[in-house]
Amino acid sequence: MINRSQETKKPQITRRGFLRKTAAVSAASFAIPTIIPRSALAQGDRPGANDRIGVAGIGVGRQGSGIFRGAVKDPRTQVICVCDVNQPRGEGIAKSTGAKDVYQDYRRVLDRKDVDAITTATPEHWRANICISAALAGKHVYAEKPMTLTIPEGRLMVKAARRTGITFQVGSQQRSQRENFIGCEFIRNGGLGKIREVFAANYESPWLCDLPEEKVPDGLDWEMWCGPTKLVPYNKELYVPRGNPGWLSFRPYSGGEMTGWGTHGFDQIQWALGLDSTGPTEILVDGPALELPTYSKPESMDRGKKACREPRLGYRYANGITVRLDDKANRGGGIFVGEKGKMEIFRGALGSNPKEMAEELLKKHSRQNQNHVGNWIDCAISGERPIADVELGHRSASVCHLLNIGRLLGRNLKWDPDAEQFIDDAEANSMLTREIRKGYEWPEV
Repeated sequence: MINRSQETKKPQITRRGFLRKTAAVSAASFAIPTIIPRSALAQGDRPGANDRIGVAGIGVGRQGSGIFRGAVKDPRTQVICVCDVNQPRGEGIAKSTGAKDVYQDYRRVLDRKDVDAITTATPEHWRANICISAALAGKHVYAEKPMTLTIPEGRLMVKAARRTGITFQVGSQQRSQRENFIGCEFIRNGGLGKIREVFAANYESPWLCDLPEEKVPDGLDWEMWCGPTKLVPYNKELYVPRGNPGWLSFRPYSGGEMTGWGTHGFDQIQWALGLDSTGPTEILVDGPALELPTYSKPESMDRGKKACREPRLGYRYANGITVRLDDKANRGGGIFVGEKGKMEIFRGALGSNPKEMAEELLKKHSRQNQNHVGNWIDCAISGERPIADVELGHRSASVCHLLNIGRLLGRNLKWDPDAEQFIDDAEANSMLTREIRKGYEWPEV
């Protein structure tokens, strides 16, 4: 069984923690003579074998394989093992990266003392169990976005990371892109003057599935794939991320494109407005409650997307700035309307009205694209917070979850971003969490 409570323990000094302390001492004006084997010394810019961060990949499919490959290519890391419920896929990634061991159960990875860090890009219904457990085990975490499936589990991830002091980076890679960084910084520092309103894309909420049973492929642990969710029959169009239509469109595995793309767009909006550590106070709903369609056979996303764009949504912050979801807005950023003009931030792109505003800004700014995985490794070594820290990932995903709840209820909602509870709305608060299959409960923090 996967259910296991974590005893409250004081953080222990790990090899990684020792390296951090050693780095700090070496920067001082004195050194303690030590005898070190030559094989452990760094050669040029490459860290010695004893200094490298041992990395494991948990969930190495569509997004996970790229993230894991990027991490183990860094000369400051060494590949340890791979974990995936799809054994043949895990074996293929292990062979191509040089990993010796392949698992289907992530707990075996977290039990290894030579694993210092994990990358994970499982479906969203698994994200909390793996990330909380990894943080409590003292492993650095790089988690694909959206970070969460619910708001309470996001808060537990933050608590677990802070308790053990690990580095937790969320895959909101637009924070490492030059144009996005420059644009958000400009708006945050008052470049547009007072912000009047913001437009985000009208992201689709997820819908339901009741797909027919198909034969489980050899080597796939389907029971483990379902994990915290109800055990349902295997179907290819549920297993794939995006297909006809894939798990990214279905509750209870995902928040739909509201979280799939929305965590990119809302993340940029929160960053640009300087509201990273909070959230909206009102959810604005224009129209009746969404009646979720059900897919009982494979078909394109079109029907579900059309239905799940309604009712229209918006949200408002305590400072009065209102964000409205609009079909014409881009899906990776936002359009900011201020006293001095308009600016649009998208993935690796920055535009403005007047046009010259963005052009001049990009010309004079020396900022370059950064390596998002590399920033995670930098911070795992230095102990600094990464550019897309766990708290920021939690807050960005929370906006998506709030909007999905508003759409399902079909009414305006009041939200307390500090308590992370709806105000005087028991029904809305009951929708903050999700049913978890017995034996797969979140670890205790």
